[in-house]
Formats: sequence, structure tokens, C-alpha cells
Amino acid sequence: MFHSLLRTLMLQLDPETAHDWTLCLLRSMPASLIRVFTARVPEAPRQVMGIDFPNPVGLAAGLDKNGECINKLAALGFGFVEIGTVTPRPQPGNPKPRMFRLPSAKALINRMGFNNKGVDYLAEQVRYSGFKGVLGINIGKNADTPVGRATDDYLISLRKVYPLASYIAINISSPNTPGLRDLQYGAALDRLLEVLKTEQRRLADEQGRYVPLALKIAPDITDADLPTVAKALLRYEINGVIATNTTFSRAGVEQWSHAEQAGGLSGAPLRRRATAVVEQLRAILGDTVPIIAVGGIMSGADAVARIAAGACLVRIYTGFVYRGPDLIREAVEALR
Repeated sequence: MFHSLLRTLMLQLDPETAHDWTLCLLRSMPASLIRVFTARVPEAPRQVMGIDFPNPVGLAAGLDKNGECINKLAALGFGFVEIGTVTPRPQPGNPKPRMFRLPSAKALINRMGFNNKGVDYLAEQVRYSGFKGVLGINIGKNADTPVGRATDDYLISLRKVYPLASYIAINISSPNTPGLRDLQYGAALDRLLEVLKTEQRRLADEQGRYVPLALKIAPDITDADLPTVAKALLRYEINGVIATNTTFSRAGVEQWSHAEQAGGLSGAPLRRRATAVVEQLRAILGDTVPIIAVGGIMSGADAVARIAAGACLVRIYTGFVYRGPDLIREAVEALR
């Protein structure tokens, strides 16, 4: 009842204001109190990328960009929490308004642009949290860093979050940073993966701890290009792939208010394409590279379908916005 009333209130507010108030409320509440108001989520353990997950349903990056609410979000029942996307230096992101609801389509459009307080602030928050669960940290490049120098940004953040993360997500697929998606192709992808893999091995040797890398890709990669990306994952021994980010496509939502807004579309309209990408990746990768599915997971049945398509884990964001913690429990119960 508490979560339902709160969600109803938040959905009356401007989307970014609701986002900010949600984080403010979470920061103000002890994790123990959040558990009191949240139905218990059952155990459904999985081992993926060498990590033990208490359940296979995680929070996608974007809600807690700065790592300020990790323990509070985990208290809602998520099996893992991914924070970020974080960049080496703080940046404000794109001008407001930059987030829009399409409630009839159960969708969001955002053009946030990696607004965050920088990797040093995030690292400080993670240390302060003392979080003991599974934590993904999603890293990207600053908007004013040329694409040709993007590898430098990823290396800076990789080195700073490596001691703190359970796994690290490499975000090269946001549609809201000009040129970022160019890193998904050809020589740019090869160079990025080679450099990051080399640094991962060096850090593992230095720190005595192996932290997996997962590449986050776009749903807008064509069927013709997807095998090239998949083969690069195999060639550079990347530990996981996150499929998918938001889409430029407006198929199925053209009639709704805000559909004309620039940015990435998420939620129910992404379901079919995101599932197809998972299926194609699994056909190429086999069991070698685990797939973490995200995009259009709005129900327990959606979670089951994504695992059946070849994913090992699922993550939610837009579904969580519209349905709240009930979706976590429903998805976990469906996947037990």
C-alpha cells in the first residue's frame, strides 16, 4: 500500500522531479524501515561471471547515478544494483527538460546525457555505504572528450572503480552523448576492448581480485552488424554483455504525446527488439559470454521470456518506475 500510494504521487510530478524526490526519500529512510514496507523477495540464487547473485533481478543503471542510495535500493529486494553511468569529471548533462513519460505506452524517453558528480564522488559514496551485495558500476565518457580519446576516459574510471565493483559495465551505447555509439563498431571497438581488457588483467594481478567487464550495447545495432560485435566480445574475452540500452526508434509510439522528443526510448515498446538482440547474441556466443537482459521488462512473464531467449540475468528500470517494487518480487518469483 505504501509503495502504491508513493508511486501514484510520483507519477503526478515532472519525471525528473519525481526521480530526484525518490532518491531524496530513499536517502532519508533507514534500509531497515524500507524492508518493513516492502514485501519479502524470495531467494533465487544464480552464479554468473563468477559472481554469486542472491536473485537474478537487478536495477539498471541510471536511477542512482552517483551511488548515493545503494543500500536503500538493495533493501527493496534487488539481487544486484548497478550505479552510474559515471564519467571521470562531473558534468551537468543535457539541458532540461530531458525526461518524458509516455504512460499509455508504458514508456519513457530520456536525453539525460550522463549527468553525474564524477567518478571520485561516486567512489567516495560506495566506500561510505559499506555495501556488501552485488554492485555493478557503469562507466562512460565525458561529453567534451573527443571520441578518439574516449579510451582515456574509460581507463580513468576503470582504475578508480575497480576495487569497489563486483562487475564494471562499459557503456558505449547511450544515444544521448554525441558520437558515443561509434565506439560499437570496427577499429574503435577493437581498440577500446583491447585496452580495457589489458588493463583489467593488470589490475587483477596488482590487486589480487578479478572484476568482470560487461559491454552495454544498443538495440539499434543492425542484425548485420551484431555478429561483428559478438565476435569482438569473444576475441577480447569480455566477461558479459548487457543487451540493451534505449532506442532511437519510435515504432509503436508515434501517436503518443512526447514521442517527438529527442532521446532514448525505454519501456514496453522496446520489448520485442531487446528480446531479439538477446536471441541473436546467444546464437553466436553460445554459453561463453553471459547476457544480462534489460529493456521492456514490465512483468514476471517478460523476465521469463528474456531468460528463455538466452539471458542469464535481467535488469529493470522503466518497469520499476511504473510498477515499483512489486515488479521485483513478481519477476523473482517467476524465475525461481
